[in-house]
Amino acid sequence: MASADITVIILTHNEALHIERAIASVRSIAARVLVVDSGSTDDTIERARRAGGDILHNDWVNHATQFNWALDHGDIRTGWVMRLDADEVIEPDLAARIAAELPLQPADVAGISFARKHIFMGRWIRYGGRYPLMLLRLWRAGQGRVENRWMDEHVAVGGGRVITMPGGFADHNLHDLSAFIAKHNGYATLEAIDRLDERYALGLSDTPEAAAMPQQAGLKRWLKQRVYNRLPLGVGPLAYFLYRMIFRLGFLDGRAGLIYHALQGFWYRFLVDAKVLELEGELGKAGCQTAAERRALLSALTGHKLTAPGDEA
Repeated sequence: MASADITVIILTHNEALHIERAIASVRSIAARVLVVDSGSTDDTIERARRAGGDILHNDWVNHATQFNWALDHGDIRTGWVMRLDADEVIEPDLAARIAAELPLQPADVAGISFARKHIFMGRWIRYGGRYPLMLLRLWRAGQGRVENRWMDEHVAVGGGRVITMPGGFADHNLHDLSAFIAKHNGYATLEAIDRLDERYALGLSDTPEAAAMPQQAGLKRWLKQRVYNRLPLGVGPLAYFLYRMIFRLGFLDGRAGLIYHALQGFWYRFLVDAKVLELEGELGKAGCQTAAERRALLSALTGHKLTAPGDEA
């Protein structure tokens, strides 16, 4: 396959276990692979360079800020941009389809979504509503940005429509359960920040105007904001776990699926609720009255630098 007109951007921090596999999965279609590292202490950079990646460095704030920094500073000269996480792979059938069909896309196609599958403990999690997970990951250069959010940030495109391209696209993290739990503990803090931002209008998030994204992503966000986030403590996580296991047939995913759905569908969601309760309690005890005061306290409590336009650098 000839390389397509694509720059693939991969964000890394201590991804030595995954980075060569990720780059290899797009080598046949990428005109350039741009690896943006935020201070890895393992041999991620050496492995990425050996695999053919161009390396840039930038201090970490969050996924959205890092990726948009790459768009602005990556000297992108291709017609298309792809977002790929270090623990994801583009499988050969999808790579072949991209190479064959991308040059044929009409001018009104601004973005392309892929159906991502999740591999957990060596098993493809097919049920529980986890497949297909539609993610917009390929778009025309200059027409897409990542939403400015602390969690569940999506690529939003303007100036055209979004289509879906079938083929194999997998999230296959090779680390153990301890790493899975540690990662989701960090994600829970980020999602708690997002929820408090929504509740108190902290000015931390925005989505580009007139932006398009997969319909599935928009529906999930609407349900989370309008229904799920308003449920009493514990009700949402339990209902969601049962929905996944029973109504979306998660029990068919076997023992690995039970572990995954229990951790990702119940424990993680309950942890987010608990962190929101804890952080909101601290805001109340401190007597914060303004968005700036709440941002400053949440920054101290979470270790994340939470700023909005107008805050002092």
